[in-house]
This record gives sequence, structure tokens and C-alpha cells, in this order.
Amino acid sequence: MIKAILKNLKRATLSAVAVALLSPFSANALTIDLTGTIRDFNDTHIDMQNGISGVVTGIVETTLGADGKPVYAGSLIGATHGAAAFNQWYNDTPGVNMTGSHTITLDNTITADPSVYTFSSSAFFPIDGQLLGNQGRVHNYHFTYEISTEFTYSGGEMFSFTGDDDLWVFIDDQLVVDLGGVHGAASGSVALDTLGLVIGNTYDFDLFFAERHTTQSNFRIDTSIALAPTTAPVPEPSTIILLGSGLAGLAWFRFKKGS
Repeated sequence: MIKAILKNLKRATLSAVAVALLSPFSANALTIDLTGTIRDFNDTHIDMQNGISGVVTGIVETTLGADGKPVYAGSLIGATHGAAAFNQWYNDTPGVNMTGSHTITLDNTITADPSVYTFSSSAFFPIDGQLLGNQGRVHNYHFTYEISTEFTYSGGEMFSFTGDDDLWVFIDDQLVVDLGGVHGAASGSVALDTLGLVIGNTYDFDLFFAERHTTQSNFRIDTSIALAPTTAPVPEPSTIILLGSGLAGLAWFRFKKGS
């Protein structure tokens, strides 16, 4: 119920912003900025730098938990070592991880198709020298990254990812790309027309990534989904209510002024 309330507040705020600024997000923009949460771990964490499994599906349940996070499926597979350790991946845990933010920019000029937005890095090390540090290595290899946003389904969209290590994508809280495990660069994709979505409806998009082992970190997204840009952390519920009310008032003022 809490997650549903937050979803509705978030959507109401985004709508107010669009009305107030009179410039809703356009799929023809050249870039989409997505800001996500990074959590850094030491290599002594039991799930980090501890085995190479290859691609393993089924590490997480096929539906997101009530807290909006992946749910460990209960099997010691994919170089994972139980629910307690896994639950630290995408939750702030004092003494275990440190948290920061990172923005990636998807660009529609990287491929020949302007409807496809791409972010590509063959050296995805966004927190080198930060948070818990590199631990004597050239790069900081042990971290997780999550992005939560939404989109309005138009029909015909696709999403694909290539990278290492673990990667899970959920649309409307349902798992649609499953590339779990410690592995080299691997690819997965989904055609949204296969998901039973309704054109014109708005859906949640949640991506969860983990870099758990030396020596590579690849991260590539190609998508024609018009993901809503996220350029700042989502405010707490009370802040959302105040912001939404204020922006709605601003939009009404502009309407009255122009009438």
C-alpha cells in the first residue's frame, strides 16, 4: 500500500510539473538523463569477489517486493549466499555499504535510429576513488546501481541491455530481463508489445545492476522507451505533497493570467 501511495504521489507531481512548465517530456529530445542510486561495497562482502558463476537466471523472484526492491528467490546460485546478504545490495546498510548517486545520459545520436536512446560504456566505473574507495585497485569494482522511473506506453517499444555483472529490469513490477550472476558481458532484451501493456497507460520502470568482480565492467542500454528523465532523488512523501500543491497552484495562476 505504501508503494502504491508513493507511485500516485510521484505521478501527480510529474503531471503538475508538466502543466506548470508547459513542456511535457518529448520522445524527440536528444538525450534522457537518468539519475540512480549507487551503493559501494568492500570486496570482503560475501557476494563480492567471491566466485564466477556465468549468467544465472532465477536469483530473484519475478515480481518486485512491496518495498520496490528485488526479492531473493531463496537459492544459493549465481555466486550469491543467501537473502540476508542479497538484501544489502539495494538497501542502505550502515557498516556494510555507502550510498551515492550517479546520472547516465541516454543519447539518440549514437545509433542510426533516432528513436533509439543509448548509453554505452565499456569501462563503467562511476565511483572510482569515491565512497569506500578502490581498495588498492585501479578501479572501484564492487557496487550496485538502481534506477527507477516511468514511461507512457505508445506501442512498439523495446529495451535491450549488454553488460556485466547482474542486471534485472522490471516493468510494471514484473521481471522482463534476467541476467543474474557474475559473468562477462551478456545481452538481454524485451519487446514491450509482448507484455500486455495498454497504450496510453503509464508504467513503472525499475533497473537493478551489480558489478561484483574484477576485471571488467560493461554497461550498455539501447531503448526506444520514452523514459521520464530523473535528475534528482525522489522527495519524501510530505515534500512531494507540498511540491505538487505548489506547482499545481503555479499552473492555475498561469492559466488565470492568460485567460
